[in-house]
Amino acid sequence: QFQLVESGGGLVQPGGSLRLSCVASGFGLGLEAVAWFRQAPGKEREGVSCLSKSDDHTIYQESVKGRFTISRDNAKNTVLLQMNSLKPEDTGVYYCAAHGLCLTGVPLSSSPYHTWGQGTQVTVSS
Repeated sequence: QFQLVESGGGLVQPGGSLRLSCVASGFGLGLEAVAWFRQAPGKEREGVSCLSKSDDHTIYQESVKGRFTISRDNAKNTVLLQMNSLKPEDTGVYYCAAHGLCLTGVPLSSSPYHTWGQGTQVTVSS
């Protein structure tokens, strides 16, 4: 059974940082494209970032470029999202996903992804 479990969310002040982790079980994350999505209250789920299978390509949503960094630790079967200079508009439930697509020139979409975590809440507020 494929499973993803996120952690690292919480309450942080504007300008602060958080690092989200997503641990996989039942399969190797190092063999798959991985992604982070988020959903704010009353809004649709949106792509934040993805990392291709071979780690040679990343996509970032325009609003998080220069602030967020996606990476993976194959030894721990984990994908990470380092979030710096957080803003109130970054608030939402963050989900990691695998078994999808992260391709050059293709907008990041949730529909190709088949495996999802349960989400972790990120709240940016003073």
